[in-house]
Amino acid sequence: MCGICGFYKLNQNNQYIGEEYLSVMNEQMILRGPDGGNVWLEKDNRCGLGHRRLSIIDLSTSASQPMSNEDGNVVIAFNGEIYNHAEIRKELEEIGGHVWKTDHSDTEMIIHAYEQWGLECIQKFRGMFAIALWDGRKEQFVLIRDRIGIKPLYYMIEDNVLTFASEIKAILKVRKAKPAINEKALYDYLSFLTTPCEQTLFDGIKKLRPAMYMVFDKNGNCREERYWDVWDYTHPELYKADDATISDAILSELKTAVKLRKEADVPVGVFLSGGIDSSTNAALFSEGDNAKVKAFCIGYDQDYESYKNENHYAKMMAEYCNAEYHERLLNQDDLFDFLPEMVRLQDEPIADPVCIPVYYVSKLARDNGIIVAQVGEGSDELFWGYTTWKTYLDLAIANDKPVPNFIKKIGLAAIRAAGRGNRHYAEMLRRGVEKQPIFWSGAEAFYDYDKKRMISDDLRRKLGDYTSFEALRPTYDRYKEKAWEQSHLNWMSYADLNHRLPELLLMRVDKMSMGVSLECRVPFLDHKFVELAMSIPQSKKTEGQISKTVLKKAVRGVIPDEIIDRKKQGFGVPVHDWFLGRLGVEMKKEVLNFANQTGLLNAAYIEKMFDDQAYAAKLWYLFNLALWWKEYIV
Repeated sequence: MCGICGFYKLNQNNQYIGEEYLSVMNEQMILRGPDGGNVWLEKDNRCGLGHRRLSIIDLSTSASQPMSNEDGNVVIAFNGEIYNHAEIRKELEEIGGHVWKTDHSDTEMIIHAYEQWGLECIQKFRGMFAIALWDGRKEQFVLIRDRIGIKPLYYMIEDNVLTFASEIKAILKVRKAKPAINEKALYDYLSFLTTPCEQTLFDGIKKLRPAMYMVFDKNGNCREERYWDVWDYTHPELYKADDATISDAILSELKTAVKLRKEADVPVGVFLSGGIDSSTNAALFSEGDNAKVKAFCIGYDQDYESYKNENHYAKMMAEYCNAEYHERLLNQDDLFDFLPEMVRLQDEPIADPVCIPVYYVSKLARDNGIIVAQVGEGSDELFWGYTTWKTYLDLAIANDKPVPNFIKKIGLAAIRAAGRGNRHYAEMLRRGVEKQPIFWSGAEAFYDYDKKRMISDDLRRKLGDYTSFEALRPTYDRYKEKAWEQSHLNWMSYADLNHRLPELLLMRVDKMSMGVSLECRVPFLDHKFVELAMSIPQSKKTEGQISKTVLKKAVRGVIPDEIIDRKKQGFGVPVHDWFLGRLGVEMKKEVLNFANQTGLLNAAYIEKMFDDQAYAAKLWYLFNLALWWKEYIV
């Protein structure tokens, strides 16, 4: 796990960009790689690479980056881990013709794999990665992001120079243009709590989409391609069988995914919340180990109305798998102490307050000597794990009924006339009227009705008829073209695999854990496991109307029944309770200041929202936005 940065000149201009340019970016990412930092420049100064190192696999100096092959024609800066690197290295050694200088570096394996198979080598990699590579023989520069989008990769093009980095703040340090808000991205942020790929909230800075690579030739021409889509690798014929066949396949693949993610030359631990996902992870991680696994849990100083502690379940699971248990209880002061650092670490708003406990549990692990931690993200999206998804599925099925569209329009008009246009059911009906899918994301901030009233008149005129569904449309079109089963649940999973997971949930893990120099790994999002999960039909996943029923069947006997059968509670933060006190006062001050200073939001409407307790938790999203603007734009 590391931080990477660099540049590539898109034409033969003579402007000098050199070591200082790279070093300035590198210095901004020191938390991503406290164990060292180096830069490399191509002999004609056409491109350069920077790297910050967090040593995890092959701790020797010979494994430092940027790294080149034996003749210096292929050079790489790589962030992430390739878990099956030893297996691929063995294959390369059997083929022969490669000169190795490290004992077991996954970075060096990538270089020789690229030499052997070109960009097709990516298909062999099982891991998480953001890769920048210079091929001097072909005179081409390549950027690659992993299949699921676990690792971030940002870029901009300014003065015909491509500049990229693992963090936006690194790019901002060398950018000539003054930071400005991407207004269309802001409108999308108000829906999705984050900015959908490929845009960011910074005008002119983008992020590479998951499962994509960009290849720049010597003339600066760019070829961008998708190298993986889950629908191209599903095998539904294997999983229409009996429950035992499905359970055996799930457990076997999950065991492999967890085992692969134990690969490290430094201490590895687990985050443990007491839910099915983290408990399964802890149990499988503990199999075959003599040493106790270290498990880390976060709770709160009391049980709040909006969030009850789950620590007793985490302790139960730690005892069950003989883990060494550590916990920390947070209070409102911890939130305020962390806010400035949270905003700085996020780069752009990640409006999920769970960033706070993720940071503190990461710090707890790092303070106890852990360098790598396994986390449970991804299971809910694959196995119908969210309680709200039941509602979405019922509404989507209801929308399929042959009700004439003019009747839906009349109903929507009546709801709006009654002053209830901001209600959940009103937005779902609006989507039905507009022929849009009912489900947009497993986490939505504000609906269309509120958004149009929250933004200023000037911004509304600029956006015209734009709807945030446009951010989802390419994904929806791909789903309609490729999905083997055109089910509502498949769309829900696919939508979140392409948007909410890579740009919200996985970014909160990446940014917060890297803020304490900790690497997090995600077994449930191993791409082979994802392919298996997306091969299981909706009828199996929703059987008996039981959330995660196929996963529960697979892990029964691996973890206690009490964990499997308990009522689900997501990892959360008592924002609603805290809003009623000091937090609410601070939020209102910052949000209204943002609205008045930028002219992007309707301050009068925002003020009304602060007077309505129904918006209490959602106003955090605007608070996060306002703090980001104050840190990065003003």
